[in-house]
Amino acid sequence: MRGTYITAIVIATLIGLWLFSGQMGQDPMPDHPTLADANSRRAAAASDAEPVPVRARVIQASARVEEVVLRGKTENKRSLEVKAETSGRVIARPVERGTRVAAGQVLCTLAEDDRSANLEEARQALNQARIDYDGSLRLKERSLLSESSVAQARARVAAAEAQVTRRELEVERARIRAPFPAIVEDVRVEVGDFVTPGSVCVTLVDMDPMLLVGRVSERDVQALRLDQPATGILNDGRTVSGTLRFIGQQSDPATRTYAIEIELPNPDLALRSGITARIRIPTGTVMAQKVSPAIFALDDDGNIGVRIVNERSQVEYLPIRIVHDDVDGVWVTGLPEVANVITVGQELVVPGQTVRVTYESGGAMPAAAPATGAQPRNGDRDDAVETRDRAAPTTGANVGSSATALTPVVAAVGQP
Repeated sequence: MRGTYITAIVIATLIGLWLFSGQMGQDPMPDHPTLADANSRRAAAASDAEPVPVRARVIQASARVEEVVLRGKTENKRSLEVKAETSGRVIARPVERGTRVAAGQVLCTLAEDDRSANLEEARQALNQARIDYDGSLRLKERSLLSESSVAQARARVAAAEAQVTRRELEVERARIRAPFPAIVEDVRVEVGDFVTPGSVCVTLVDMDPMLLVGRVSERDVQALRLDQPATGILNDGRTVSGTLRFIGQQSDPATRTYAIEIELPNPDLALRSGITARIRIPTGTVMAQKVSPAIFALDDDGNIGVRIVNERSQVEYLPIRIVHDDVDGVWVTGLPEVANVITVGQELVVPGQTVRVTYESGGAMPAAAPATGAQPRNGDRDDAVETRDRAAPTTGANVGSSATALTPVVAAVGQP
């Protein structure tokens, strides 16, 4: 038994040595620090090194109108299928497709048939009922007729009057009229057709006023108010102006957007329904700066920001909000009213690092190469658009020159 134990111990020892030998001579597991840790290490390493040269530009905020921008289309205010209310043969249809009609204008005329005769019969019956009623009143004055008989005569007069009204409506319904000023979009019957109640005569569209409709996001809907002025730029280049008349109270379950309607005057009927438009609704005046999307950076939470140089020649990272995009830059808020924005070398520095700044003159951002020995001047400032409270510095990872990793607004602007 003792030999068996010794053998087992030897075998276990050999197995342990064999397993341990696989770890000998190997490098330790690589460390994968977080982005914040990496930036901290870089900042600590750079504190003892020479300041990194960067290029910056002094930009100043200026007033600009903040807008809610969305896509929409024109839409006629109302459409109506004008239907027959009685039966009859169509003997006239004085309108065609595209005819502009006024309220009350005849669209289709039905044959009167016996309607006029029925009306005349009802009128004569009413005349007789009134004579009988007058006679019953005279007899009642002589106490020759009871109150009940007088009431029956009065009821016969009322029934005859109602019958005349019905016959007059039958005659009037033979002429189908337009309920409001509109344009005939489609005709559904021809002369000689027999129509029944509910048959469509023509389709009308009301083109004045015209509507500009669209859907706004749940973030922007809070900034909208009724009666706000709005502008639409149509696909053909025309610009139209109107007033915000409707803001939806319920969002679309699929898109979480709210419907809006802008009323546009269209007295000359120059606007047509269904034209795509870019809608702009001003919501206020803000202060902002124009920068290039190439200098944008992302923080650890994926928020967009830029790196600036403070008065101590240290790098700060400030988150920003995009207000509007132009062909040569993006208007943003979140920066100080006067900011030293790093335009070249921002990918080589981290927040808190001391840098050696060379200021560039006005022009395109960023410049191809730093200018040597340039100093900041009051004239080297860009105009801009909207202000925000200064955010606390945070660590940031540079986005690089590609604007595609940002938002659709930035991607649409591109690099200068």
